[in-house]
Amino acid sequence: QVQLVESGGGLVQAGGSLRLSCAASGIIVSINAMGWYRQAPGKQRELVAASTSGGGTNYGDYVKGRFTIPMDNAKKTVYLQKNSLKHEETAVYYCNGRGVVGMAGRYQEDWGQGTLVTVSS
Repeated sequence: QVQLVESGGGLVQAGGSLRLSCAASGIIVSINAMGWYRQAPGKQRELVAASTSGGGTNYGDYVKGRFTIPMDNAKKTVYLQKNSLKHEETAVYYCNGRGVVGMAGRYQEDWGQGTLVTVSS
């Protein structure tokens, strides 16, 4: 079984910065990609940023250079550095991981439980 454990959420003022971390554990053969999604109250879950093990990145359109998503393959950990935060970015942030896992070596997608980020105005 694979677990994704997020940390780093909390309260931050608008214009401030915050860094989230997500560590993967379990029987992981290989990681294809890890990323972050968010879900604000009453809205659908949306992509924030994603990073592949090969170094490729993808960001939500609203990020506009404010966020980065470094990944440490050896530690199986992905980070989300968020700068210039806006009040409307208050949401639960979920870690997502995709890769080959388990003794049977099957491809699987997993989610963390989420960490709340509150941006005060």
